[in-house]
Amino acid sequence: MTLALTLVAIAVTVIVVARLCAPVGLPSPIALLLVGLVASVLPFVPEVSLEPDVVLLGLLPPLLYAAARGTSLVDIRANRRAILGLSVGLVLFTTFGVALVAWWLLPIPFAVAVALGAIVAPPDAVAATAVARGIGLPRRVTTILEGESLLNDATALVTLRTAIAAAGLATSHHGFASHGEVGVGSVARDFGLAVVGGVGVGWVVFALIGLIRKHLTEASSDTALSFTAPFLSYLPAELLGASGVLAVVTTGLLLAHKAPVLQSAASRLSESVNWASITFLLENAVFLLIGLQLSRLVQDVEASEISLGRAAVVGLVVLLAVLVLRPLWIFPFSWLAGRLGSAERAPLDVPSTSVTSWAGMRGVVTLAAALTLPESTEHRPALVLIALIVTVGTLALQSSTLPMLARALDVRGPDPREDALQEATVVRATTGAGLRALDAQPDLDPDIQRDLHGSAELRVNRIWERLGTLGPRDAETPSEMRRRLRTVMLEAERAELLRIRDEDDVDVDHEILSGVMNQLDAEEAALSWGSARSARLGHAELRAPDQVATACEHLESEADCAVPSTSEGCVDCLREGLTWVHLRICTRCGNVGCCDSSPGQHASRHFEATAHPVMRSLEPGEAWRWCFVDQALG
Repeated sequence: MTLALTLVAIAVTVIVVARLCAPVGLPSPIALLLVGLVASVLPFVPEVSLEPDVVLLGLLPPLLYAAARGTSLVDIRANRRAILGLSVGLVLFTTFGVALVAWWLLPIPFAVAVALGAIVAPPDAVAATAVARGIGLPRRVTTILEGESLLNDATALVTLRTAIAAAGLATSHHGFASHGEVGVGSVARDFGLAVVGGVGVGWVVFALIGLIRKHLTEASSDTALSFTAPFLSYLPAELLGASGVLAVVTTGLLLAHKAPVLQSAASRLSESVNWASITFLLENAVFLLIGLQLSRLVQDVEASEISLGRAAVVGLVVLLAVLVLRPLWIFPFSWLAGRLGSAERAPLDVPSTSVTSWAGMRGVVTLAAALTLPESTEHRPALVLIALIVTVGTLALQSSTLPMLARALDVRGPDPREDALQEATVVRATTGAGLRALDAQPDLDPDIQRDLHGSAELRVNRIWERLGTLGPRDAETPSEMRRRLRTVMLEAERAELLRIRDEDDVDVDHEILSGVMNQLDAEEAALSWGSARSARLGHAELRAPDQVATACEHLESEADCAVPSTSEGCVDCLREGLTWVHLRICTRCGNVGCCDSSPGQHASRHFEATAHPVMRSLEPGEAWRWCFVDQALG
């Protein structure tokens, strides 16, 4: 009963604190840390002991798997040089830098100091993802931070394992070596086994789950299978002495990359929703549990040979070292990467590099690694407290100041308007492929063909309507009007469905009613999602894209723009009494027309009449062109 009440209290606390933080913009991890710190000294709050096995086996694998599921394998490959430089080079640089500081300040062997350095070296995957996405950093910066935090745990844990062995400390924790001779050969062997074994186990589990998924038809069973994936990867890898972290990350990345082939749409949606709930509870509960450890840690330090004050001072010095060592590595590495050059993307610019160097929040892995220190480790309570100070300090300091730094350096996330342009291009290409497949069907009914063509065009036009400003009258766009009116219809349909359900003299099976309700809910959820995206775009700052690329010979040869033929807007719309949605201009003759999401579609009609290939947006803050001939955006 006590365990059940504790779990319920943790879950309720996480939900309430996260909900209270949302309106004020306070990061929920910081708030949960503070709540945990306060609760740890209250007499009526039971002591919560966070055992290493609970973190390493119960929390770390699913959190890593969830983070890997949300990370693009393509983006990681594109930024592999930067990610490897941080996940391997920076971890080792921080490990030995902190080791020198700790060795100087504490009466501990150098091997134990290296173990402390490995504990505090890796930034946390959960914290990096939550903070980077929460404040809206550029996608490439977010990808690098996610990739670093997913892969650096393996480097840190193998280094910790080696340091413990070098210190002659015996431990029974997962895969950590016992005392014995440690040399260059054994270190290289450990790293090789960790990497090759971890990736190999992860790939085998991916192949196994992929094979099973081909025979699963129910979304519920497919989702249940995904819950086992992180443990199927982590446990065998650790038993073999390989990196369980790399195994989980490999499985998660590959399964997410192949999900459109291996899973049905219903299974992908079900898995996404369920994992979002699990991730929310686990990642926030971790920060609450970290705060709850403070009272016990303080008592342990007070009972040790090192005073609480000295341990706290050393913790602050190590925190400072961790904060300083990161930019000391990142800036020279970024400069060197730019000088060497390769086919890979150019290195980050100075503002983005500055933000990356300040995004080194520690979290669950640091705490878990500290708790795995053998009981025989000299001054173990002080070392664990130092690790906690670094974790809390980086989370509180960096996550609270990172948004201000990003704003000061003008490092912003993706422009919603550029996203909409890219989405329009992709949707038009996919829609075109679908229409070609439709038109190739034999014995096609003309009415059905016309209806499907109209639906396909409507999907594309919904995206175009998110761009630009409204026409001469401040009215809804056609898609916004459709969403509003369909929402009114759905509310009436749901009310009628509930009336039928509650009528005593109507005998309709519950399954029938539930099926109809699910259909209404799915459609309303899609409408709400579209409305939310349009609202975010409408409140976005108008600015020109940072870079405009050319995509075909017409975009390269045609003029960038021309003098508008009129300043009144779309003349054809005015003559026909129509309302345009967005304005376009022909780059060859300057004719001003309206987009395809407008009723008149006069820009496209102008191309059909003149064969002038390129039009340009005439909306403020937009600097893109469209080639009608090649269907290319530039």
